[in-house]
Amino acid sequence: MADKSMDGLNTFTAQDDGVAVDTSKKMRIGIIGCGWIAGSHMKSYLNQPDVEIVAGADLVPGKAKAFMEKYGIEGAKTDYASHKEMLEDKSLNLDAVSICTYNRQHAQPAIDALNAGIHVLLEKPFTVTLDEAVEVMKAEKASGKILSIGFQPRMDENMKEIKKIVDSGVLGQIYYIQTGGGRRRGIPTPFGTTFIEDATAGIGALGDIGCYSLDLVLNAIGYPKPLTVSGYKSAFFGTDPNYSGYKAGKGEEYAAKFGVDDFAAAFIRLEGGIVLDFRIAWAMNLDTPGDTIIMGTKGSLRVPSTECWNGTFEAPMTLYHEVGGLQTQTTIPLISKKDKDGLFDKKIRTFLDACKNGTPAPVPSSQIIYNQAIIDGIAKSAEAGREVEIVIPEI
Repeated sequence: MADKSMDGLNTFTAQDDGVAVDTSKKMRIGIIGCGWIAGSHMKSYLNQPDVEIVAGADLVPGKAKAFMEKYGIEGAKTDYASHKEMLEDKSLNLDAVSICTYNRQHAQPAIDALNAGIHVLLEKPFTVTLDEAVEVMKAEKASGKILSIGFQPRMDENMKEIKKIVDSGVLGQIYYIQTGGGRRRGIPTPFGTTFIEDATAGIGALGDIGCYSLDLVLNAIGYPKPLTVSGYKSAFFGTDPNYSGYKAGKGEEYAAKFGVDDFAAAFIRLEGGIVLDFRIAWAMNLDTPGDTIIMGTKGSLRVPSTECWNGTFEAPMTLYHEVGGLQTQTTIPLISKKDKDGLFDKKIRTFLDACKNGTPAPVPSSQIIYNQAIIDGIAKSAEAGREVEIVIPEI
Protein backbone atom coordinates (compact mmCIF):
# COMPACT_ATOMS: atom_id res chain seq x y z
CA MET A 1 0.00 0.00 0.00
CA ALA A 2 1.37 3.42 -0.92
CA ASP A 3 2.07 5.92 1.83
CA LYS A 4 -0.80 8.40 1.71
CA SER A 5 1.31 11.03 3.46
CA MET A 6 3.17 11.44 0.17
CA ASP A 7 0.18 12.39 -1.97
CA GLY A 8 1.23 16.04 -1.88
CA LEU A 9 3.89 15.42 -4.49
CA ASN A 10 1.42 14.05 -6.98
CA THR A 11 -0.73 17.17 -6.83
CA PHE A 12 2.08 19.69 -6.63
CA THR A 13 2.65 21.72 -9.78
CA ALA A 14 5.16 24.41 -10.48
CA GLN A 15 4.17 27.76 -11.83
CA ASP A 16 3.36 27.30 -15.50
CA ASP A 17 5.56 28.87 -18.13
CA GLY A 18 4.39 32.37 -18.80
CA VAL A 19 3.03 32.95 -15.29
CA ALA A 20 4.66 35.95 -13.69
CA VAL A 21 6.93 35.25 -10.74
CA ASP A 22 6.61 37.53 -7.72
CA THR A 23 9.92 39.40 -7.58
CA SER A 24 8.99 41.71 -4.72
CA LYS A 25 10.98 39.47 -2.39
CA LYS A 26 14.13 37.85 -3.68
CA MET A 27 15.15 34.49 -2.28
CA ARG A 28 18.62 34.70 -0.76
CA ILE A 29 20.50 31.55 -1.76
CA GLY A 30 23.74 29.98 -0.63
CA ILE A 31 25.55 27.09 -2.32
CA ILE A 32 27.39 24.44 -0.33
CA GLY A 33 29.87 22.56 -2.49
CA CYS A 34 31.02 24.47 -5.55
CA GLY A 35 31.97 21.70 -7.95
CA TRP A 36 30.55 20.39 -11.21
CA ILE A 37 26.89 19.83 -10.27
CA ALA A 38 26.79 23.19 -8.50
CA GLY A 39 27.27 24.76 -11.93
CA SER A 40 23.94 23.33 -13.08
CA HIS A 41 22.26 24.74 -9.97
CA MET A 42 23.85 28.13 -10.55
CA LYS A 43 22.78 28.32 -14.20
CA SER A 44 19.20 27.55 -13.23
CA TYR A 45 19.18 29.99 -10.31
CA LEU A 46 20.40 32.70 -12.69
CA ASN A 47 17.35 32.00 -14.86
CA GLN A 48 15.03 32.85 -11.97
CA PRO A 49 14.06 36.53 -11.54
CA ASP A 50 13.45 36.23 -7.79
CA VAL A 51 16.83 34.84 -6.69
CA GLU A 52 19.94 36.45 -5.29
CA ILE A 53 23.04 34.29 -4.83
CA VAL A 54 24.64 35.65 -1.67
CA ALA A 55 27.17 33.05 -0.50
CA GLY A 56 29.12 29.92 -1.27
CA ALA A 57 31.21 27.47 0.73
CA ASP A 58 33.56 24.68 -0.26
CA LEU A 59 36.12 22.56 1.58
CA VAL A 60 38.78 23.49 -0.98
CA PRO A 61 40.19 26.97 -0.18
CA GLY A 62 39.46 29.48 -2.93
CA LYS A 63 37.13 27.18 -4.84
CA ALA A 64 33.91 28.99 -3.85
CA LYS A 65 35.41 32.37 -4.77
CA ALA A 66 36.53 31.10 -8.19
CA PHE A 67 33.10 29.53 -8.71
CA MET A 68 31.30 32.83 -8.09
CA GLU A 69 33.70 34.69 -10.36
CA LYS A 70 33.11 32.14 -13.13
CA TYR A 71 29.40 32.93 -13.12
CA GLY A 72 29.80 36.67 -12.67
CA ILE A 73 28.32 36.78 -9.17
CA GLU A 74 29.43 39.98 -7.48
CA GLY A 75 29.26 40.57 -3.75
CA ALA A 76 28.72 36.95 -2.72
CA LYS A 77 30.58 36.02 0.47
CA THR A 78 32.87 33.03 0.10
CA ASP A 79 35.57 33.37 2.77
CA TYR A 80 34.25 30.53 4.94
CA ALA A 81 36.30 27.72 6.41
CA SER A 82 33.25 25.43 6.43
CA HIS A 83 29.61 25.20 5.46
CA LYS A 84 28.66 25.62 9.13
CA GLU A 85 30.46 28.94 9.31
CA MET A 86 28.44 30.14 6.32
CA LEU A 87 25.17 28.93 7.84
CA GLU A 88 25.97 30.74 11.11
CA ASP A 89 26.60 34.06 9.33
CA LYS A 90 23.42 35.93 10.24
CA SER A 91 24.32 38.83 7.96
CA LEU A 92 23.47 36.67 4.98
CA ASN A 93 19.78 36.27 5.90
CA LEU A 94 19.75 33.02 3.95
CA ASP A 95 16.39 31.69 2.79
CA ALA A 96 17.67 28.47 1.22
CA VAL A 97 20.75 26.51 0.21
CA SER A 98 21.62 24.08 -2.52
CA ILE A 99 23.80 21.26 -1.20
CA CYS A 100 26.06 20.05 -4.01
CA THR A 101 28.78 18.27 -2.08
CA TYR A 102 30.05 14.77 -2.71
CA ASN A 103 27.79 11.99 -1.40
CA ARG A 104 29.38 11.44 2.00
CA GLN A 105 28.96 15.14 2.79
CA HIS A 106 25.24 15.30 2.00
CA ALA A 107 23.83 14.57 5.44
CA GLN A 108 25.64 16.93 7.83
CA PRO A 109 25.25 20.16 5.81
CA ALA A 110 21.56 19.33 5.29
CA ILE A 111 21.08 18.76 9.03
CA ASP A 112 22.96 21.94 9.90
CA ALA A 113 21.01 24.05 7.40
CA LEU A 114 17.65 22.75 8.57
CA ASN A 115 18.64 23.29 12.21
CA ALA A 116 19.49 26.87 11.23
CA GLY A 117 15.96 27.35 9.86
CA ILE A 118 17.02 27.34 6.20
CA HIS A 119 15.24 25.55 3.35
CA VAL A 120 17.32 22.84 1.62
CA LEU A 121 17.59 21.56 -1.94
CA LEU A 122 19.76 18.46 -1.56
CA GLU A 123 21.35 16.87 -4.61
CA LYS A 124 20.81 13.17 -5.18
CA PRO A 125 21.44 10.63 -3.85
CA PHE A 126 19.62 11.57 -0.64
CA THR A 127 22.52 10.25 1.49
CA VAL A 128 24.86 7.26 1.50
CA THR A 129 23.13 5.27 4.24
CA LEU A 130 19.59 4.92 5.53
CA ASP A 131 20.68 6.00 9.01
CA GLU A 132 21.96 9.30 7.60
CA ALA A 133 18.70 9.90 5.74
CA VAL A 134 16.72 9.31 8.93
CA GLU A 135 18.81 11.91 10.79
CA VAL A 136 18.24 14.46 8.01
CA MET A 137 14.50 13.84 8.17
CA LYS A 138 14.49 14.31 11.94
CA ALA A 139 16.06 17.75 11.41
CA GLU A 140 13.53 18.48 8.67
CA LYS A 141 10.63 17.57 10.92
CA ALA A 142 11.94 19.67 13.80
CA SER A 143 12.60 22.69 11.58
CA GLY A 144 9.38 22.76 9.58
CA LYS A 145 11.44 23.86 6.58
CA ILE A 146 11.32 22.56 2.99
CA LEU A 147 13.65 19.70 2.12
CA SER A 148 13.55 18.63 -1.52
CA ILE A 149 15.80 16.01 -3.14
CA GLY A 150 17.36 16.68 -6.56
CA PHE A 151 15.47 14.33 -8.86
CA GLN A 152 14.91 16.49 -11.95
CA PRO A 153 13.75 13.55 -14.15
CA ARG A 154 10.51 13.83 -12.13
CA MET A 155 9.84 17.00 -14.11
CA ASP A 156 9.96 15.20 -17.49
CA GLU A 157 6.55 14.97 -19.15
CA ASN A 158 7.22 11.37 -20.21
CA MET A 159 7.86 10.34 -16.62
CA LYS A 160 4.64 12.07 -15.61
CA GLU A 161 2.88 10.13 -18.36
CA ILE A 162 4.04 6.81 -16.89
CA LYS A 163 2.37 7.72 -13.61
CA LYS A 164 -0.80 8.79 -15.43
CA ILE A 165 -0.93 5.43 -17.21
CA VAL A 166 -0.55 3.51 -13.95
CA ASP A 167 -3.06 5.73 -12.13
CA SER A 168 -5.60 5.27 -14.94
CA GLY A 169 -5.97 1.59 -14.02
CA VAL A 170 -5.30 0.38 -17.57
CA LEU A 171 -2.54 -1.92 -16.26
CA GLY A 172 -4.72 -3.38 -13.53
CA GLN A 173 -2.96 -4.66 -10.42
CA ILE A 174 0.79 -4.21 -10.64
CA TYR A 175 2.69 -7.34 -9.63
CA TYR A 176 6.15 -7.25 -11.28
CA ILE A 177 8.53 -4.49 -12.30
CA GLN A 178 11.87 -4.65 -14.06
CA THR A 179 13.99 -1.51 -14.08
CA GLY A 180 17.52 -0.23 -14.19
CA GLY A 181 19.87 0.96 -16.83
CA GLY A 182 23.49 1.31 -17.58
CA ARG A 183 26.41 2.53 -19.55
CA ARG A 184 28.71 0.27 -21.51
CA ARG A 185 31.64 2.47 -20.51
CA GLY A 186 30.55 5.27 -18.20
CA ILE A 187 32.42 5.40 -14.91
CA PRO A 188 32.30 9.15 -14.10
CA THR A 189 35.89 10.35 -13.77
CA PRO A 190 36.08 13.42 -16.06
CA PHE A 191 36.46 15.69 -13.01
CA GLY A 192 38.69 13.48 -10.91
CA THR A 193 37.96 10.67 -8.46
CA THR A 194 35.34 11.99 -6.01
CA PHE A 195 32.68 9.80 -7.66
CA ILE A 196 34.70 6.61 -7.28
CA GLU A 197 36.47 6.88 -3.92
CA ASP A 198 34.74 5.40 -0.91
CA ALA A 199 35.83 8.31 1.29
CA THR A 200 33.93 10.82 -0.84
CA ALA A 201 31.27 8.87 -2.76
CA GLY A 202 30.39 5.95 -0.48
CA ILE A 203 28.24 4.41 -3.19
CA GLY A 204 28.80 4.24 -6.95
CA ALA A 205 26.38 3.42 -9.77
CA LEU A 206 23.77 2.58 -7.11
CA GLY A 207 23.58 6.16 -5.90
CA ASP A 208 24.55 8.01 -9.06
CA ILE A 209 22.05 6.60 -11.57
CA GLY A 210 20.44 3.76 -9.63
CA CYS A 211 18.42 6.19 -7.52
CA TYR A 212 16.97 7.68 -10.73
CA SER A 213 15.81 4.35 -12.13
CA LEU A 214 14.25 3.37 -8.81
CA ASP A 215 12.40 6.69 -8.68
CA LEU A 216 11.13 6.18 -12.22
CA VAL A 217 9.04 3.18 -11.22
CA LEU A 218 8.44 3.79 -7.52
CA ASN A 219 7.00 7.22 -8.23
CA ALA A 220 4.74 5.73 -10.91
CA ILE A 221 3.22 3.20 -8.51
CA GLY A 222 2.87 5.51 -5.51
CA TYR A 223 6.05 4.63 -3.62
CA PRO A 224 5.00 1.46 -1.77
CA LYS A 225 7.10 0.52 1.23
CA PRO A 226 10.05 -1.83 0.52
CA LEU A 227 10.05 -4.95 2.68
CA THR A 228 13.02 -7.14 1.79
CA VAL A 229 15.92 -7.11 -0.63
CA SER A 230 18.40 -9.61 -1.99
CA GLY A 231 21.21 -7.57 -3.47
CA TYR A 232 24.48 -7.94 -5.37
CA LYS A 233 27.18 -5.46 -6.30
CA SER A 234 30.56 -5.64 -7.99
CA ALA A 235 33.46 -3.51 -9.19
CA PHE A 236 35.19 -5.56 -11.88
CA PHE A 237 35.66 -2.64 -14.28
CA GLY A 238 36.52 0.21 -11.93
CA THR A 239 39.31 -1.74 -10.23
CA ASP A 240 40.89 -2.79 -13.53
CA PRO A 241 43.79 -0.48 -14.50
CA ASN A 242 43.20 -1.51 -18.12
CA TYR A 243 39.59 -0.27 -18.09
CA SER A 244 39.23 1.49 -21.45
CA GLY A 245 37.05 4.28 -20.07
CA TYR A 246 39.80 5.84 -17.97
CA LYS A 247 41.87 8.75 -19.25
CA ALA A 248 45.18 7.80 -20.80
CA GLY A 249 47.80 7.40 -18.11
CA LYS A 250 45.26 7.39 -15.27
CA GLY A 251 44.33 3.69 -15.20
CA GLU A 252 46.64 2.62 -12.40
CA GLU A 253 45.78 5.62 -10.22
CA TYR A 254 42.02 5.44 -10.71
CA ALA A 255 41.83 1.65 -10.32
CA ALA A 256 43.74 1.86 -7.03
CA LYS A 257 41.34 4.53 -5.72
CA PHE A 258 38.15 2.83 -6.92
CA GLY A 259 36.20 1.88 -3.80
CA VAL A 260 32.53 1.77 -4.79
CA ASP A 261 30.23 -0.33 -6.98
CA ASP A 262 30.19 -0.13 -10.78
CA PHE A 263 27.36 -2.68 -11.08
CA ALA A 264 24.51 -3.66 -8.79
CA ALA A 265 21.43 -5.84 -9.02
CA ALA A 266 18.64 -6.75 -6.63
CA PHE A 267 15.34 -8.52 -6.14
CA ILE A 268 13.12 -6.35 -3.96
CA ARG A 269 9.75 -7.20 -2.41
CA LEU A 270 7.42 -4.24 -2.00
CA GLU A 271 4.25 -3.75 -0.01
CA GLY A 272 1.18 -4.82 -1.97
CA GLY A 273 2.70 -8.02 -3.35
CA ILE A 274 4.85 -6.23 -5.93
CA VAL A 275 8.26 -7.58 -6.93
CA LEU A 276 10.97 -5.26 -8.28
CA ASP A 277 13.81 -6.68 -10.39
CA PHE A 278 16.57 -4.06 -10.52
CA ARG A 279 19.98 -3.73 -12.17
CA ILE A 280 22.27 -0.75 -12.76
CA ALA A 281 25.73 -0.34 -14.32
CA TRP A 282 28.42 2.25 -14.83
CA ALA A 283 30.26 -0.24 -17.00
CA MET A 284 29.43 -3.60 -18.58
CA ASN A 285 30.04 -5.68 -21.67
CA LEU A 286 26.51 -5.10 -22.92
CA ASP A 287 24.55 -2.31 -24.56
CA THR A 288 21.74 -2.40 -21.98
CA PRO A 289 20.70 -4.54 -19.02
CA GLY A 290 17.13 -4.30 -20.28
CA ASP A 291 14.09 -2.08 -20.71
CA THR A 292 11.94 -0.89 -17.84
CA ILE A 293 8.80 -3.03 -17.65
CA ILE A 294 5.74 -2.56 -15.45
CA MET A 295 3.53 -5.68 -15.55
CA GLY A 296 -0.10 -5.68 -14.47
CA THR A 297 -3.10 -7.98 -14.55
CA LYS A 298 -4.76 -5.99 -17.36
CA GLY A 299 -1.76 -4.70 -19.27
CA SER A 300 1.95 -4.03 -19.21
CA LEU A 301 4.08 -1.02 -20.08
CA ARG A 302 7.53 -1.12 -21.70
CA VAL A 303 9.84 1.90 -21.39
CA PRO A 304 12.80 1.50 -23.78
CA SER A 305 16.30 1.66 -22.35
CA THR A 306 18.80 4.25 -23.50
CA GLU A 307 22.48 4.04 -24.38
CA CYS A 308 23.66 6.14 -21.43
CA TRP A 309 21.01 5.95 -18.74
CA ASN A 310 20.58 9.14 -16.73
CA GLY A 311 16.84 9.66 -16.63
CA THR A 312 16.31 10.36 -20.31
CA PHE A 313 13.45 9.20 -22.54
CA GLU A 314 14.49 8.66 -26.14
CA ALA A 315 11.90 6.37 -27.72
CA PRO A 316 8.14 5.79 -27.51
CA MET A 317 6.74 3.55 -24.78
CA THR A 318 4.51 0.57 -25.59
CA LEU A 319 1.35 -0.51 -23.80
CA TYR A 320 0.50 -4.23 -24.15
CA HIS A 321 -3.17 -4.98 -23.45
CA GLU A 322 -6.38 -6.54 -24.76
CA VAL A 323 -9.16 -4.79 -26.66
CA GLY A 324 -12.38 -6.70 -27.22
CA GLY A 325 -10.67 -9.92 -26.28
CA LEU A 326 -7.87 -9.40 -28.79
CA GLN A 327 -4.24 -8.99 -27.80
CA THR A 328 -2.90 -5.69 -29.04
CA GLN A 329 -0.35 -3.03 -28.30
CA THR A 330 -0.52 0.74 -28.28
CA THR A 331 2.41 3.06 -28.90
CA ILE A 332 2.63 5.90 -26.40
CA PRO A 333 4.27 8.74 -28.36
CA LEU A 334 7.37 10.39 -26.95
CA ILE A 335 6.16 13.72 -25.61
CA SER A 336 9.52 15.44 -25.95
CA LYS A 337 13.16 14.57 -25.69
CA LYS A 338 14.62 15.42 -22.31
CA ASP A 339 15.91 18.98 -22.07
CA LYS A 340 18.51 18.69 -19.32
CA ASP A 341 18.76 22.43 -18.69
CA GLY A 342 14.98 22.79 -18.82
CA LEU A 343 14.47 20.05 -16.25
CA PHE A 344 17.04 21.63 -13.97
CA ASP A 345 15.20 24.94 -14.26
CA LYS A 346 12.00 23.17 -13.25
CA LYS A 347 13.76 21.50 -10.32
CA ILE A 348 14.94 24.88 -9.06
CA ARG A 349 11.65 26.65 -9.80
CA THR A 350 9.48 24.09 -8.02
CA PHE A 351 11.78 24.21 -5.00
CA LEU A 352 11.60 28.02 -4.88
CA ASP A 353 7.82 27.98 -5.25
CA ALA A 354 7.48 25.51 -2.37
CA CYS A 355 9.68 27.68 -0.16
CA LYS A 356 7.83 30.88 -1.01
CA ASN A 357 4.29 29.50 -0.98
CA GLY A 358 4.51 26.95 1.81
CA THR A 359 3.46 24.15 -0.54
CA PRO A 360 4.84 20.58 -0.33
CA ALA A 361 8.39 19.83 -1.38
CA PRO A 362 8.43 18.86 -5.07
CA VAL A 363 10.44 15.71 -4.32
CA PRO A 364 9.75 14.97 -0.65
CA SER A 365 11.97 13.06 1.72
CA SER A 366 8.94 10.99 2.77
CA GLN A 367 9.19 9.27 -0.61
CA ILE A 368 12.93 9.27 -1.19
CA ILE A 369 13.53 7.63 2.19
CA TYR A 370 12.13 4.46 0.56
CA ASN A 371 14.48 4.92 -2.39
CA GLN A 372 17.40 5.31 0.02
CA ALA A 373 16.27 2.32 2.09
CA ILE A 374 16.43 0.13 -1.02
CA ILE A 375 19.92 1.36 -1.94
CA ASP A 376 21.05 0.83 1.65
CA GLY A 377 19.44 -2.62 1.67
CA ILE A 378 21.16 -3.65 -1.57
CA ALA A 379 24.55 -2.68 -0.13
CA LYS A 380 23.92 -4.51 3.16
CA SER A 381 22.54 -7.60 1.42
CA ALA A 382 25.48 -7.73 -0.98
CA GLU A 383 27.92 -7.54 1.92
CA ALA A 384 26.02 -10.19 3.93
CA GLY A 385 25.49 -12.51 0.96
CA ARG A 386 21.82 -13.04 1.79
CA GLU A 387 18.38 -11.44 1.71
CA VAL A 388 17.82 -8.74 4.35
CA GLU A 389 14.72 -7.11 5.80
CA ILE A 390 14.32 -3.39 5.24
CA VAL A 391 13.46 -1.60 8.47
CA ILE A 392 12.75 2.13 8.34
CA PRO A 393 12.58 3.78 11.77
CA GLU A 394 9.69 6.03 12.76
CA ILE A 395 10.61 9.67 12.34
